Order: sequence, then C-alpha cells, then structure tokens
Amino acid sequence: MNVFYEEEGAFKVGAVLADNEASLQVEAPHGKRSKIKSSAVLLRFDEGGLARFMDEAQKLAEGMDPDFLWQCCGQDEFAFGSLAQDYFGRSPTSLESAALLMKLHGAPMYFYRKGRGRYRAAPPESLKAALASVERKRREAETRERYVESLAAGTLPPEFEPVRAMLLYGPDKQRLEWKALEEACERLKTTPAGLFQRCGALGSPGDFHLGRFLFEYFPRGAAFPDLPVPEVPSELPIGEVEAFSIDDATTTEIDDAFSVMKLPGGGVRVGIHIAAPALGIPPGSALDAAARARLSTVYFPGGKITMLPDAAIGAFSLDEGKVCPALSLYLDVSADFAITARTTRVERVRIGGNLRHAELESSLNEAALAAGRIEHRYGDELILLWRLARALEEARRGTAAEQEQRPEYNFTVENDRVQIVQRRRGTPIDRIVSELMIQANSTWGRELAQNGAAGIYRVQDGGKVRMSTVPAGHEGLRVDSYAWASSPLRRYVDLLNQRQLVAVAGGNAPPYKAGDEALLAAMRDFEVTYDAYAEFQRQMERYWCLRWLVQEDVRTVSATVIRESLARFDALPLVARVPSLPALDPGTPVELAVSGIDLLELGFHCEYRGPQGGPAQI
Repeated sequence: MNVFYEEEGAFKVGAVLADNEASLQVEAPHGKRSKIKSSAVLLRFDEGGLARFMDEAQKLAEGMDPDFLWQCCGQDEFAFGSLAQDYFGRSPTSLESAALLMKLHGAPMYFYRKGRGRYRAAPPESLKAALASVERKRREAETRERYVESLAAGTLPPEFEPVRAMLLYGPDKQRLEWKALEEACERLKTTPAGLFQRCGALGSPGDFHLGRFLFEYFPRGAAFPDLPVPEVPSELPIGEVEAFSIDDATTTEIDDAFSVMKLPGGGVRVGIHIAAPALGIPPGSALDAAARARLSTVYFPGGKITMLPDAAIGAFSLDEGKVCPALSLYLDVSADFAITARTTRVERVRIGGNLRHAELESSLNEAALAAGRIEHRYGDELILLWRLARALEEARRGTAAEQEQRPEYNFTVENDRVQIVQRRRGTPIDRIVSELMIQANSTWGRELAQNGAAGIYRVQDGGKVRMSTVPAGHEGLRVDSYAWASSPLRRYVDLLNQRQLVAVAGGNAPPYKAGDEALLAAMRDFEVTYDAYAEFQRQMERYWCLRWLVQEDVRTVSATVIRESLARFDALPLVARVPSLPALDPGTPVELAVSGIDLLELGFHCEYRGPQGGPAQI
C-alpha cells in the first residue's frame, strides 16, 4: 500500500512498510525511511509508479483553473475528495485527487484551509481584493524592472524627476522608485548620487550638496512668500554725526556703522550704530514669523540665504547716502582713551559711506598707522578708532600684544569656477570692528541685566560656549556679560535682544519677560540651527577647496603637520589625514601628493612625499 501525506507543510508520497494504526513506517521513492502519524495521511492507494507520482500530480495540477474550482465549490466548507468527485464527474484516481489537493493548497487566495484536506472558498470581495493586489504587484514588478534597466543603461526614468530630491536626500524606502534605485545601485556598485550623476541628472556636485541642505532646512524653497514691506519710523530724532560702515565686498546686510565726533573741552564721542529692524518688525508679525523660521542668514561660497527678505533688508540696512533708524551706543572717550560715559539712543543716523575691506586695506594698514597718517576721507576717524580698539583690547585682556592667527579665506565662485584668496586675520580693520562690536554687545548685555530685562546671552565657561537667558561671563572674550545684539538683520537672537534694548532705552516695558517661552524656544532653536548652518558652510568650503584642486589640476601641495597623521594645507582651509606621514613634530612643513578626489563624497587621499623643498620620498 502507498500513502499520500502531508509533512511540515509539504506533500509527500511513500510506500507503507508497517502500519501501526497511530503511525506508519514509510519509504520514500528515493529510499529514505521515516515514521509518520496516521493523521497526516490524506490518501491511501495501491497503484504503483511512486517515482513519478509527485511530478505527474504537479503537472496535472498546473492544468487546473483555480477560478473554475472556486466557482464550482460553493461557499460551504468541503473536503478535497468531494470536490475531486464533482470536478472529474466520477471517482477520481489517487493521482487526480492528489493533483486537485495540491491545486487547492497552492491557491490560498481562492481557498482558505480549514483543516487537513478541508477548505472553504474565499468570499468574493476578499478574492477580488487579493487578485487586485497580485495584479498590482505584478505591474509593480514590471515597472521596477523597467526602471532598473533604464538606470543601468544611464537614463533616468521620467517618473523619477518629481521625486528626485526625495530619492537623493530623504528616501521613502517603501516607494517603488527607491527600490528600483537601490537595486540598480547594487548592480552597478555605486551610490544614488553617483547613479544620478551617471545618468546626467545631478547637475554639478555643488548643486547636489546645496540641494541636500535645502531639502532639510528649506523644504518649501528658499524664496520668501509675499510679505509686507516694513514701515520705517520717520519721527525719530536725527543724530548729529555722520557714520560709516566697514564690511567686505559681498555684504548686503549692513547692520553696523561707526562715527567719531569731537567733544567741547576735549575728548571724543565714538558712536557704534546698529541697524534697527526691531522698530519695524513687531513680534508676531508676518516678517517676524519669516525671520523666526530661518533664525539666521545662511552663508556659503558663492551665495547666501538671507534671514529677511530684500525689501526688509533694504528698509533698515545702513546704506550709504541714507538716513537710517539705528540703535546707537555712544562712548565718551578721554584723551587717554578711557571711557568716561556710555549712552544708548534710538535715533536716525546719516550714513556717509560704506567702506569695503579691499579698498580700505591699502590705506588702513600697519605702515600707515605707524606713520600716524591714513590717506582716506575718514583717515582721522580711523586712526582714532584704531587707538581706541587697542586701548579696549588692553583693558579687556590685560595686553594688546599681537596674537598669532591663522589666515581666513575668501571664496569667489563664478560659472562653477572658484577663486580662493587667503586673507590675514587680525588686521587693523578686523581689530577695530571686533573690539567695537565686543564693546557694544557687552555693554548692552550689562544694560539688559541691570534693568531687569530678559535677554539672550553668549556665555563661555570651562571652554564651552553656549546660549543662556542668564547673564554670565564670557571667558574667551574676558567680559562679564555678552548679549548678541549687533547683527539684527542677520541673526534672530540679535533681533530679539534689540527689541528689549529699544524698550529699555525708551523707558517702556520690554516685550519679553524672564522665562518667556517665546524667548526660550527661540534661543534653543537658534543654537541648533546656527550650528547646522555653520556646518553647511564648512562643508561647502570643503567642496570648493576640492573643486579648486581639480580645477587647477593640483597634484602636490605644501602642508604643515598638526599632529600624528594630520596635516593642514598651507594655501587652503583643508585638514587631511595622511596615513603615510612619519613621526614629525607639529609645525613641520611637508609636501603631500593629492589623489582620489570625490566631489560627491567630499573625500580625497593624501600621501607623504617628503619635506618641503626636499627630495620626494618613493
């Protein structure tokens, strides 16, 4: 006797060697013997030919239409044998019964299993839904294969265009396009960005890095919605001074300027004038909401994304030839450059000039200062500001000695070509601006605290810099309080602090109270966002440095050892890990070979070539 039985979810056939009622000893066609439970047996038969039984049953089952069987079986539960009787119109052979059972078992959408050898037809709506799902999956599989083949051939499917940013920067891994992209990347051993580039659909690598940043921080785009132009107050008194600003050539948000006026009886009054958008952008306004959402201007080589729209910047920027609203700090300075009085005023100020670094550095330099004469229309004022800056630095730090500083780099990008120019830090221009800004921010931080007005402070203790609503010292600057308030066109924290300062200066109640959630939330969000913007700027500077190396076909660079395996390029703001660097003292000049530049991954490889000016190491 032979049996057709089920074991571990699979159908098998075997010859009975021993029947022990509750169990059977059977031998499979290939000779393996096993013990099975009698309850697992579905058919008992005497026909021979076991070696081909399963193949013939499977072939017979493949010819059966599950939809026809579903229509024939009705909605009641049934045994497979009874359906086999109806299907064949006679008593079926064991082969035919086994084939029909295999067909029922292999069509779970049509037939729900209710027990061993027993089934029930799926309800019509359930079957319809299941079949639709199968058809959808079939079409998706065909579409996915079409996508993969197109990508592998170097062509981006048109369906990918609307979801390009999502696929590159924040993929939905359940989407068909992503699954196809992932499969194609695996096939070609590349990354999604690399594959898009291969298909000619990425633009420049610089566009790729900018796009990733915009996707995360400006998902609706960097353009502003239609916003009202702020009203510039015209009733403010006009100050007696004429001010001038000092900025680099690319600055369009001019938010600080300076003035110098002689006082009767000796001494001078130095004015530090800060653009005053707080006078035209009230809390809760549409412009305030736009600035709150961005929190800061974003800077990167070749571009920037401003915190405020152009119309608002134009209304309050301290542009040459305008009379601008300003929050002014006046310092009364004696002949020995001691500050005898500080006064804060809300006023309008005449802007006589917007001085730019490039033109100013030719006249305001160490040689001119040593000679005591600057050939410039504001030459006398600049000399006085320089001497005041030196005195302020000495009072703050205890010395005004020169400090060794690494250079900074100016990037100019035009038509995807970059020029990188090294600029020395700590020039007289830098020190004038920085010392006067420190003076303004520390004075105003102190004024907020003394008047019991809430503010946001920049605090440094234990070497760590953080934002705080509690006034505290800044160890690095050596001041007892420091509230960012000098860049309200570019930083939201400065705008908030300026609102508080304007209220205090006018004898009014400040708009934010201590513990105000709007103030606290803005501080928390600003700190995170400002760090992210700074990291993006560093990333884009790294990209353009690598782009410059490719552009100029640079293969060997001069560098300086920082520490073990690390060296800093001499002509670019790049630090490289150099595995082949021998044990050298920090500061040792070396030559490095540069290769393997990847503008998408922002990676490159450096090899030690030898000491600068010495023979190359092989």
